[in-house]
Amino acid sequence: MNGINAYALIIASSVIIIVSYFYGIIAKKTNIPSVLLLIVTGILIHQGLLLSGVPKINLFPILEVFGIIGLIMIVLEAALDLKLSKEKMPLIINSFFISVISLFGGSFGIAAIFMELLEIDLITALIYAIPLSIMSSAIVIPSVSNLSNEKKEFMIYESTLSDILGIMFFYLLIQSADATTTSQVAVSVILNISLTLIVSIVASYGLIYVFHKLENSIRLFLLIAVLILLYAIGKLFHLSSLLIILAFGLVLNNRKLFLRGKYKKYMNDSALDRVYDQLKLVTVESSFIVRTFFFVIFGMTIVLQSLTNIKVILISILVLMFLYGIRWIILKLFLRRNFMLEWFTAPRGLITVLLFFNIPDEFQVAEFDSGILLFTIIISSVIMAIGMIKFSNNKNEEDTFAEHKTSDNENKNSPLVV
Repeated sequence: MNGINAYALIIASSVIIIVSYFYGIIAKKTNIPSVLLLIVTGILIHQGLLLSGVPKINLFPILEVFGIIGLIMIVLEAALDLKLSKEKMPLIINSFFISVISLFGGSFGIAAIFMELLEIDLITALIYAIPLSIMSSAIVIPSVSNLSNEKKEFMIYESTLSDILGIMFFYLLIQSADATTTSQVAVSVILNISLTLIVSIVASYGLIYVFHKLENSIRLFLLIAVLILLYAIGKLFHLSSLLIILAFGLVLNNRKLFLRGKYKKYMNDSALDRVYDQLKLVTVESSFIVRTFFFVIFGMTIVLQSLTNIKVILISILVLMFLYGIRWIILKLFLRRNFMLEWFTAPRGLITVLLFFNIPDEFQVAEFDSGILLFTIIISSVIMAIGMIKFSNNKNEEDTFAEHKTSDNENKNSPLVV
């Protein structure tokens, strides 16, 4: 970044944050996802820098760091919003099965497209297909805040589970690529998941106990730093580290459910409430900042010329057609009715970019154009925007219908007034 004035960077960063805040207001009024506006802003900034003659900057390392931190903060923010109860078990189970079937069905279907058109083997095709099969919780979660609770919680669960399961599938596939037998793969998968679950449970209870005892005013960012540290260490040992973040948030948010029996006597309810309230605020603010810069920087890395390649357009269209086709079938089987908004809401984003840039060198394919990735992310975000504009008013229609129905019932039961 030689030659760039420090004050210019500070001014630019401040303006981006202010603009992002207003994008959030626009998103609530128009239902256009704010991340789509951020990506467009990044593209415009990039074009402006090119016209100004500013030397090209390698933004991918910065993008990766923002992506990892953003993923942690977004999943933590979602977990701190999710309540667990017996009444919500059908919703959670539906979300899980839809995520699993969509991920595996999408991965193998897209892999078949890549094998046919790019002439690559199954394992390599799957490694490239998995990132495109994962929904982006980074886009979904901030975009569904105005929806009814049932639809909002379903989409949060589905997108978060899609992130976690997709990351697990991606890294387990890479680790198992050299395995010679199915039993070796099965043992590796079971050990990984079991170890991750144990670490997640122990870390969640331990962190909650330690940090609710601390009185220092800076404990919240210390807690976030510890969570990021655990995530990074877990990734070095090839664990599904996102489970640690999700488990911590769920335990803290549903503390009355998890912190019972002998463990409860070591806990101070008022101190736990303060930790939760403060962490929720810090997490929302932090994820807003990180998400803002990630998608603006991502927009700045987009090479528009790659989107004019006929082969890139053809492959991207086939990928999108398959993703939305299989999603229609799955939602029809599980939700049966009133699922149009959910069908449109299947964007690709942060995780897709992160995993793509983490494909090992031995699996790199020169024939795969990154424009496929960019085209799929942009078009799926546009489709989501269309769905949000067209179908998100269903909540208001349902509420109005319920009010009329209640009013009619009351009129039937009331004495006739002339």
